[in-house]
Amino acid sequence: MTTLFDPIRIGSIDLKTRLVMAPLTRSRAKGALPNDLMRQYYEQRANPATGAGLIITEASQISPEGQGYLDTPGIYSEEQVQAWAPITQAVHAQGGRIVIQLWHVGRISHTSLQPNGQQPVSSTDKPSGSKTYNAEGFVDCSTPRALRSDEMPRLIEDYRRAAANAMRAGFDGVEVHSANGYLLDQFLRDTINDRTDAYGGSIENRARLLVQVMQAVTTEIGGDRTGVRLSPITPSNGATQDSNVAALFDHIMRQLAPLHLAYVHVIEGQTGGARDLSDKGVPAFDYQALRRHFKGAWMVNNGYHLQMANETIDSGQADLVAFGRPFIANPDLGQRLREGAPLNELQRETLYGGGAAGYTDYPVWAPSA
Repeated sequence: MTTLFDPIRIGSIDLKTRLVMAPLTRSRAKGALPNDLMRQYYEQRANPATGAGLIITEASQISPEGQGYLDTPGIYSEEQVQAWAPITQAVHAQGGRIVIQLWHVGRISHTSLQPNGQQPVSSTDKPSGSKTYNAEGFVDCSTPRALRSDEMPRLIEDYRRAAANAMRAGFDGVEVHSANGYLLDQFLRDTINDRTDAYGGSIENRARLLVQVMQAVTTEIGGDRTGVRLSPITPSNGATQDSNVAALFDHIMRQLAPLHLAYVHVIEGQTGGARDLSDKGVPAFDYQALRRHFKGAWMVNNGYHLQMANETIDSGQADLVAFGRPFIANPDLGQRLREGAPLNELQRETLYGGGAAGYTDYPVWAPSA
């Protein structure tokens, strides 16, 4: 039986287990700079014997305009590259592997978080109707402006440069965030994207930006060190259901297949919520139909427990399973799952912002206790 704790090679990255720490926004990066507290946080979860076989960092903006929440880190400046380096070194010293999630939030932002107080950008000028987090707490997202066609090359270059910066910072690879109603997802869905240029209208046009971003990133660092995160049916951040989601993602997978990505990371159901959305009028989605177009590693996420993860891996339906919030309260989640130990309770009031409390002070399991 192949289990969550067996090794695997994804692209050119060797992992000691198939247990993945999913990206988790924690808002501890003051001034968009990684820091020593973040180093401790990732280091605590980096040993594959007790923590994760692979860590995917919190989402990190590719440019100043890509920021949508207070105190999230970036990977667009030299100072940020140098600040990430001790973190990747600490993870590697523990025998772990780490990739950075490249992020542009699009319209899920506020003018107070944007350069010079400008409007956020998106595929559209329609507001999301959702919330974001700034110095005042949770506030309504600002109304965006639609990106012009002539701005696309600059945007794609931001992704390419961020990927190059990630490699200089010592990461094992990158994951492009194209899920949860953020910028690339805003282009994909016809319920958001109302453009009439080459990036709107047909499925081919709406997928164009994602495909061009992935081509730029893989050309820069190689497909074998690149992953992508997708959420076909999640309704997060005002991302209402595409009118033909199966055809859209079938096209996406066919376009990504030639890039020979290290992995595809798929959120099944609603991010952080239900796997079955039938009560919201969303029909069941055939994730395995997408996988048939892809030869690399298949990573799944959302609501998994140990037995479910092992059964999914052993059946061949997935190669890796990502766990999110359990890793917040349990830096030694791998050991706890192996040994059937109880899990620490999550402190919800310390999820975003603050210091060590609810971040690096969760206890590890002591069998004698």
